[in-house]
Amino acid sequence: MKILVINGPNINMLGIREPGIYGNQNYQVLLTLIQEWGNELDCEVECFQSNHEGAIVDEIQQAYGQFDGIVINPAAYTHTSIAILDALKSVGLPAVEVHISDVTKREQFRQISFAGMACEHHIIGQGLDGYKLAMQYLCEKI
Repeated sequence: MKILVINGPNINMLGIREPGIYGNQNYQVLLTLIQEWGNELDCEVECFQSNHEGAIVDEIQQAYGQFDGIVINPAAYTHTSIAILDALKSVGLPAVEVHISDVTKREQFRQISFAGMACEHHIIGQGLDGYKLAMQYLCEKI
């Protein structure tokens, strides 16, 4: 089992950016946790983060034939990127959308998730543990 974890813009600023919303742990902690969870679940995990929409689209496209599933936190692109939605639909891999904060209780513009329309499961507001839950979901499904 091989899972690609994609993080969108500003996720690399964890621990610095709005810690009251996103927590105090930095991005390196998240990467370490993801690898530990991958080991626990006996699956190979590769992580990718970009602040650039096209780079995320490229990474999704390159996942085709290389990965069994995708965990994606598109961050701000969740609410704006039809390109990421189309890329996820194009590769046809099972995908799980993750959001660290509970976007359902935040600003009105965060209520639309274009990327989520291509995801079969959504984990919202579980902090960093949401990534583990998403990986578990894919491991059980595939």
